[in-house]
Amino acid sequence: MALGFGVVIATGTLLLSLPIASQSGQPVAVIDALFTATSATAVTGLVTVDTQTTYSLFGELVILALIQTGGLGFMTLSTLVALLLGKRITLKERLVMQEAMNQLTVEGVVRLSKYVLIFTLFAEGLGALLLSIRFSSQMPLGQAIYFGIFHAVSAFCNAGFDLFSKSLVDYRGDLLVNMVITLLIIFGGLGFSVVADIYTKRSWKRLSLHSKIVIRTTLLLIVTATVIIFLLEYTNTKSLAPLPLGEKILASYFQAVTPRTAGFNTLVIGDLRPVTLLFITILMFIGASPGSTGGGIKTTTFAAIAVAVWTIIRGNVDIEVFGRRLPRGTVLKALAIAAVSLLLVVTVTGILLITEQADLQMVLFEVTSAFGTVGLSMGLTPKLTTTGKLLITATMFTGRVGPLTLAFAIAQRLGRQGIKHYPEERIIVG
Repeated sequence: MALGFGVVIATGTLLLSLPIASQSGQPVAVIDALFTATSATAVTGLVTVDTQTTYSLFGELVILALIQTGGLGFMTLSTLVALLLGKRITLKERLVMQEAMNQLTVEGVVRLSKYVLIFTLFAEGLGALLLSIRFSSQMPLGQAIYFGIFHAVSAFCNAGFDLFSKSLVDYRGDLLVNMVITLLIIFGGLGFSVVADIYTKRSWKRLSLHSKIVIRTTLLLIVTATVIIFLLEYTNTKSLAPLPLGEKILASYFQAVTPRTAGFNTLVIGDLRPVTLLFITILMFIGASPGSTGGGIKTTTFAAIAVAVWTIIRGNVDIEVFGRRLPRGTVLKALAIAAVSLLLVVTVTGILLITEQADLQMVLFEVTSAFGTVGLSMGLTPKLTTTGKLLITATMFTGRVGPLTLAFAIAQRLGRQGIKHYPEERIIVG
């Protein structure tokens, strides 16, 4: 899977380096083309050069294709092409699809890929239609349709790429744009298996435990984040303070949703208070849900750890949620993913503090945004050195591929229990 994403990024880098991809007719620097191609394929949204003013229509279409490929996964797209051509999907291909879509078994992965295509076309199509109607009041119809399609795909794939120099700041009080973008982000970040489960079961009681945890955790994070951002920024004269109450609530809600790996913003990120930026950094690290277009350690990983901690605090042995008991291996897997991810973020942050002229919060925010494939930035991205660009590029790639591959590898190893068991002895912790 990592090799497949690497090939897609290499192809995108080559195309974005062509003179035809640039508005000026001069080739974009290879390092910037590589950064943009990785950011688009990893559905991140961080950019070293402004998308609208740097790339031509050809370049923007290349970016859009990379976003769609990265969001759905190259294995999903190649499988759908193979099905259209009447080819048989081999067991090896099904295993890679299982890894790419983060499924527990290979059973039903081909059927799920069909659901993915249908739901994606429906969601992006409806979003594009609504956004095109809204944009048509401000620009020619052809441009409005193009902008609608681009931003709908970018939002559903949780990419965060936009064709406005200030993201969606100018649409901060626009209810239609805010709701369409956020709903696309949320449904894109739920995970395709959850959406399929909702469609087929259509009852909360019949949903799988996975779907229930994803839905409950997603709603909890959005509501909690909206309230916290609203309270923290309410008196900030650079963000919410000058806005009417309704616009304050809408902006708080939008910024509560986008750190879940989307990258759009209606508030200037650099103007937010340090404590708000720290809270958003935590949201970016958590990210979206397994098998979705988003990144991060995933909502289920966060939920499993949170439930385990609460169980220990209460003095219980079994880790229970929604009337079910979580296997010990699932919790260990969640802890491993969170620990390795945290180690990666801390390591890259430490290196960038040496290579870049920026403070800790700005660098940590940037690295977490790259790892979580979010795309929000305090303004450091365009100022990165070549070393910094390469590190962030590697972090985006790892954030898109690493957690999935790591989760799959750990799941396999946990299934192979050793025949030797050493004597048990306690240690003092805490």
